[in-house]
Amino acid sequence: MFEKSLYDLIRGLRNHKGNEREYIQNSLKECRAEVRSQDMDIKATALLKLVYLEMVGHDMSWASFHVLEVMSSQKPHQKRVGYLAAVQSFRPDTEVLMLATNLLKKDLASPHPTTICLPMATLPHIITPSLALSTLSDLLPRLSHSHPNIRKKVIVTLYRLALVYPEALRAAWPRIKERLMDKDEDPSVTAAIVNVVCELGWRRPHDFLPLAPRLFELLVDGGNNWMAIKLIKLFAVLTPLEPRLVRKLLPPLTSLIRTTPAMSLLYECINGIIQGGILGSADDGSEEIATLCVSKLRGMIMIDGDPNLKYVALLAFNKIVVTHPFLVAQQEDVILECIDSPDITIRTKALDLVRGMVSPDNLVTIVSRLMKQLRTSAPSRDGRHVGTPLGAESESDSDDDARVRINPRAKEKDKAPPLPDDYRIEVIGRILDMCSQNNYGNLEDFNWYIDVLTQLVRMAPAPRVLGNELESTVSYGVSSAGDISEKIGDELRNVAVKVRAMRPSVVRAADLILSQLNADTSAGHSIGSASVKSIAWLLGEYPSLIGLPDDTLSTLLQTLPRINAPEALVTCLQAVVKIFAFIAGNDRQLWTPAWKSRISLLMARIIDVLEPLALHPNLEVQERAVEFVELLKLTAEAVSGQPASTDDAEQDPPLLLIQAIPSLFQGWELNSVAPAAQRNVIMPNGLDLDEPIHPNLNALLADTDTLHLNTDEMNDFEVFYHQRPAPASISSSEPAIMRLGEPSEELVSSYQEASEDAYLDPDIVARRKAERMERNRDDPFYIGGRLNNAPRTSTPIHNILQQENGPGLDIDSIPIMQLDLGKLGTSAPSPASPVSTQRPTPRPRQRLVVAADENLVGSGGSTPRNYESENNSDSFTKSRSKKLKQGLLQVDSSHIGSFSLEGDSAAGGAVASHPYDYERQQREEAEMAQAMKEVEKLRLEMQRANERVQVAQGVDAEGTVVKKKAKKKKQQPGPAVGGEERVVKKKKKNKVEGDAADGGGNGEMEGQSPGEPVAVPKKTKKKKKTPVEPPVEPGAEDTATAEQ
Repeated sequence: MFEKSLYDLIRGLRNHKGNEREYIQNSLKECRAEVRSQDMDIKATALLKLVYLEMVGHDMSWASFHVLEVMSSQKPHQKRVGYLAAVQSFRPDTEVLMLATNLLKKDLASPHPTTICLPMATLPHIITPSLALSTLSDLLPRLSHSHPNIRKKVIVTLYRLALVYPEALRAAWPRIKERLMDKDEDPSVTAAIVNVVCELGWRRPHDFLPLAPRLFELLVDGGNNWMAIKLIKLFAVLTPLEPRLVRKLLPPLTSLIRTTPAMSLLYECINGIIQGGILGSADDGSEEIATLCVSKLRGMIMIDGDPNLKYVALLAFNKIVVTHPFLVAQQEDVILECIDSPDITIRTKALDLVRGMVSPDNLVTIVSRLMKQLRTSAPSRDGRHVGTPLGAESESDSDDDARVRINPRAKEKDKAPPLPDDYRIEVIGRILDMCSQNNYGNLEDFNWYIDVLTQLVRMAPAPRVLGNELESTVSYGVSSAGDISEKIGDELRNVAVKVRAMRPSVVRAADLILSQLNADTSAGHSIGSASVKSIAWLLGEYPSLIGLPDDTLSTLLQTLPRINAPEALVTCLQAVVKIFAFIAGNDRQLWTPAWKSRISLLMARIIDVLEPLALHPNLEVQERAVEFVELLKLTAEAVSGQPASTDDAEQDPPLLLIQAIPSLFQGWELNSVAPAAQRNVIMPNGLDLDEPIHPNLNALLADTDTLHLNTDEMNDFEVFYHQRPAPASISSSEPAIMRLGEPSEELVSSYQEASEDAYLDPDIVARRKAERMERNRDDPFYIGGRLNNAPRTSTPIHNILQQENGPGLDIDSIPIMQLDLGKLGTSAPSPASPVSTQRPTPRPRQRLVVAADENLVGSGGSTPRNYESENNSDSFTKSRSKKLKQGLLQVDSSHIGSFSLEGDSAAGGAVASHPYDYERQQREEAEMAQAMKEVEKLRLEMQRANERVQVAQGVDAEGTVVKKKAKKKKQQPGPAVGGEERVVKKKKKNKVEGDAADGGGNGEMEGQSPGEPVAVPKKTKKKKKTPVEPPVEPGAEDTATAEQ
């Protein structure tokens, strides 16, 4: 019978295109019959074909016993096929694996190197703890094999055994260490040992510190780039444990960085220097090596056509910027070029780096570059459909709108392709972080920042709504990943709260943004920008700073029906009433018929807008709408009942209008609070948050379900909630909203000329230009163009030329003015130039004060750590612990970290009973630190108690004699005692002076009377002395006894 070979199988599979399944099934039937053959060649060929089909996706675990038979063949080519099939099909839970143990041991003891290599190549794929224990004794002697290839494979196999059976590593470590220390060992074996040591080093670096001298020799004299990379990674783990290695490693690493042409070795040298903490050390050479690393990384970024080098260079820059931000900031040009890279991953890493290198000098440049990128790659806004449709009528003309919205100029050559929304959100978030970090410490021009925020609101991508329209209306979270426009609005609010001088500018910008959102959103769509919440809060909190409150209130009333987010609705409701309270609460306004009619119409319009919100599905919106509607109805009744002023009698406005409603929103000014301030509030002793508010709360809630109202009350309820009453303040039946004119829309002028700033809209640029020209109009040092063809203001030089020369200009008649640099600070005019007294004084630059966040005293900072380098032991351990459980070999090796290499069989139990556990050591160190604090606290308490005892006995803590007032009072009655008192006083005074000269205390104790002389110590060298009792004269001892 003619059997097909592997090549025939592959050729037939290619010839049966479209019918592969049937051909494979026929081939499997043939292989099933062939593996049962007694001919070992046929069996091996069938296994080879099954291995190929298994790689295609067809299981061959049913042939495991036949694989074992081929493995036991004496012919090398058949044995190799059997081991290949075992690698491909055997698993640790294969039943016939226990039958292969003796076969593996036999082949490991074979005298032929080719036969020994087969089980060593198979063991890493099928290893189990029991199999490792059985084969360990056969692998260890092979570490002394004469063939270096065998020794190399044994070392790698032992590492794989140690992952599932750590005792194998303990038994093999002395021989592996001997091979490493042997300078005559083959380089391939040494490289294999270095790989194993590097893999074990980051798990237990303490065990490999004694190998540092040998590893350093290999690094210097090895000549193998890949081994040098492994050694550098190992030294990066060892240097935090042994700081003296830093000084030793600097020369060879510096030499490698300067001389190596291999980019991989160059990057690993730089990465090892960063992770090893060499850049952050206090060594003198750290600045030099940091400069060298930065220059090499700059060269890696500037290499065109290799995005991988740019990516790893940015990774290294992100680590260097923590210790040397000034060096990274010098590479601003190449880093900003990476922001415009077509690779989105490089752009993201460049964004991470830019945030760390920002400073007051380059903030405007970096933000302008990012803003320009957002503007050039922004999608077209011609459609004006910003938000979600409000009704079905907005979807009927989709085809017509699609034709209208086609922009023939969309495919401009200078238009960059649109960026993904996630990246745009990331860029905007980084801009906000860079400008607001350190409490706006890097920001010098807040007007520029406000204009940037205004532009960001326009360029922010629309939020992605989750769920249907009802869910997005009821729930607060309407955005999938957090709406970035809400953060922009919060930044505007923070600037207004913290920088008092910028509040008018912020309120003006908020008014402009609200008008722009209404203009950009079509009539049938809702406003999707979440910045409306903060914008409405600003307008309601600072209504006195609004230029035209009536127009702003009209815009808010138009915005309310087009908002879906309940949080924004609540804030807008509050803002509407606040602005109305500011307009109507003007007590200097006369109560004329015109003013009364205006207020009545304004209240009627507000009530008409707020009444539909009383049926809103959100409870808070419904509650506030009902409250404000009822309040305004009461006010409307009061206004209609209050007659207007006439020429004969002057009337006052209703107190409910000018006092009651404004007083609801007058109180303490709101300041910014630190994020962690609430956690620092100490909970009162008697407060139990788990205790129910009411003991019978469930019963009260159950009673509300069975509550029955009377018929009249039910009718009132139905009338209030389901029937709209007639307006109380308007006599006509026509709604007041119908008699109001349409709000006049401001025409936004267009600018055809190209703007100087490429990242701001033309209206913002024009306003900034007008403000700048107005600011520099009277500045004699500013030479600007004409504004609106107005004549330029005359300058002193212009006046001199006109007075002396007339219309014609005579160069020789130009007066020469003497400039005295030493008198620049003085304002006294020179007698030779009387015209200089007319020079206007330049306005000083406005100094802005940024308020800090309010926090509890002693609460500490609340800002989390921005960056955790890989050199940090905590982050290093956490990042490594995630990789311990499942590595590339799909083996749980987490127990290697608690395994010690030292210790033999006699001490193995002791070592195993006390393994090195990093987490346990951290807990023990924390417990020890806590215990030391308690011991120190007890020691201080005992010391203070001892001082109180000594003071009570008349001796202070330093041993100075102090006289007590009580002794003086007891000696006053008798004259003899008084005389004795004077003698004792004189002697004690000398002793006090003598003790003070020896370094005693010089403070006045509370037992000393104010009239007594105080001993002043001399400034001599202090000596430590133990507190002793003062010497007492023979006559004074009886006196002291009598006093007691």
